[in-house]
Amino acid sequence: MKKMKLFATLAVTAAMVLSLAACGGGSSAAPAASDSGSTGGGAAAGGEKITLIMSQRDEFLSSLEAGAKKAAGELGVNLVTQDANQDESKQIQYVQAAAADGQKAIIVNPINPSACQSIIDAAGDMKVVFVNRVPDDTSILNENAVYVGSDEHTSGKFQGDFLAKYFNDKGQKDIKYILLRGIEGQTSTTLRSESVLQALADNGINATETYAKSCLYDRTEALNQMGNILADASKEFDCIICNNDSMALGAIEACTQAGKTIDFPIVGIDATADGRQAIKDGTLAMSVFQDPNGQGGGAVAAALNLINGDALNANTNFEVDETGFILWVPFEEVTPDNVADYDNR
Repeated sequence: MKKMKLFATLAVTAAMVLSLAACGGGSSAAPAASDSGSTGGGAAAGGEKITLIMSQRDEFLSSLEAGAKKAAGELGVNLVTQDANQDESKQIQYVQAAAADGQKAIIVNPINPSACQSIIDAAGDMKVVFVNRVPDDTSILNENAVYVGSDEHTSGKFQGDFLAKYFNDKGQKDIKYILLRGIEGQTSTTLRSESVLQALADNGINATETYAKSCLYDRTEALNQMGNILADASKEFDCIICNNDSMALGAIEACTQAGKTIDFPIVGIDATADGRQAIKDGTLAMSVFQDPNGQGGGAVAAALNLINGDALNANTNFEVDETGFILWVPFEEVTPDNVADYDNR
């Protein structure tokens, strides 16, 4: 891997960021709330120090962070977490700070999957583990830079297969759908959207788009967008497909506010706590479990494995892809029949 060359001014910047990262939330010298750091996992102070840099904190990513901290405690890793708050320059600064601190590995939930090479460059001699958001260009992955996450081709397929069975059982081959997309340009958004439509087609369903809009994986944005759709009586639809549970919950809330009976399937992805409750309530037809503990814990294990020269999937139950540089954490279908099984996952 290309070794990072730090100019004096860059070293000073990194050191300043590092000093901020080490501060606790209650100190007068602590960083602002949006980028406060914490040491997690309960590991001894003498353990291998690794920094986890989050792109942001939503329900799923917060659960991923908790899973990473739990695994760190079990593996004896001194894990420090940082939140870049959707600021790419801040994320790079945290990477540089970890390098200046002499850390051997970094875990990054990238803000921009198309800019992962810049993270590798900033990491210098550190090992890099990307988690949850796969780099757009996976050719940059190698023995020093790997990915831990779930195969997005399968997430949408679970949705599409479920919807296809629902409509095939009704004898309905032609449907109209609303698609609430995540952040445009992200691989997860693209693959989740493409794979659900492909699965519908593969199962003999002719699906026509009524409306498709990016709602940024955000519940409030989905609520607002669905409110506009429901106000237009000309927009007919048979189902609502959402790239994650947060947007599905926003769609459900919009229907409730508009007094519209939810007698059609709404599907999501992540199987978050609120999403699972909506399945139990009968408002969300199904979701797809994305394992935050598996991804967070797998990322910590992968980082330690890279440092120690062990197999990428050592200390995990997950499989490595054919390249040897991706650790897959499987998606799982969640329906009313099995939703209770995921309450303690």
